[in-house]
Amino acid sequence: MNKVDLINAVAEMAGMTKVDARKAVDAIVDASKEELKKGGKIALVGFGTMSVVERPARQGRNPRTGKTIKIGAKKVVKFKAASNLLK
Repeated sequence: MNKVDLINAVAEMAGMTKVDARKAVDAIVDASKEELKKGGKIALVGFGTMSVVERPARQGRNPRTGKTIKIGAKKVVKFKAASNLLK
């Protein structure tokens, strides 16, 4: 499912126009981005939790040359699905 499919599904399930559904989906995405950029956590009961974790720097290997390279530390978004989501 891509963003357009999500907007169509929201519009149909909520009985709203596609324009209003697009605004709602965009607002949710924007609010989520801002919270995660601040290092916050988003918990949606029955769906899952998104949080930011920091990956430490590590050694890697260039698959083409076999040369060892240094991969820098970075922040990534982690998603943990709710237990009832996977049933």
